Amino acid sequence: MTKEEFFIGVDDAGRGPVIGPMVIGGVLLDELAAKEFKKIGVTDSKQLLPGTREKLAKEIKNLSLGVEAIIISPEEIDNAVQTPGFNLNKLEAMKMAEVINRLSEAREGDKITVYVDCPSVNIAAWKNVLLSFVKRKDMIFKVEHKCDVNHIECSAASIVAKVTRDGEIEKLKAEIKEDFGSGYPADPVTKKFLKNNREKYRHLKIFRESWQTMKNHDSNHEEKQKKLF
Repeated sequence: MTKEEFFIGVDDAGRGPVIGPMVIGGVLLDELAAKEFKKIGVTDSKQLLPGTREKLAKEIKNLSLGVEAIIISPEEIDNAVQTPGFNLNKLEAMKMAEVINRLSEAREGDKITVYVDCPSVNIAAWKNVLLSFVKRKDMIFKVEHKCDVNHIECSAASIVAKVTRDGEIEKLKAEIKEDFGSGYPADPVTKKFLKNNREKYRHLKIFRESWQTMKNHDSNHEEKQKKLF
């Protein structure tokens, strides 16, 4: 009897922002779902408008055999970056493996191909780190750059991750009743928010303190305080 074939796609959203969490998204699907994804226009989340992403995210959840999203807080990211022998790439490998482990759990014995969008410049080395955290060693792994563009499984995962992160950002804006933009360092709205509200909201731990943007801000703030006194 031929084993049924399944596919897992994994991608991240929000790796670079200075405000808010990073999210790892993952989907489990079969060949039928993959074909349906293509029909409804699933593609890399960065190429889609917010409304389209949200609509597709609902379709993906309905058509997939499993969907996972892990939210990684700014504090957890800072701990990873500031811990000797650890870094963001390793943290992401651990969380992506967690998503893979959850999705593959119910398909023990089935053939599974896993597509992962690699966050590191060194694909081979990072793949080895990822595999060290994966429980099932009999799956086929396709770890690539631009996997979210080239493979429908990863495209779907990118949509899940992006929509989940956008939802977390909107919750955060509603909580503090302030618009801080996208949270990315280059965003003018984010820059203005950091300049005016950095100290006000620091206790909420919404900032990635280990980011150079935050260190530069703190240095400038200290310099102004010295000049003031």
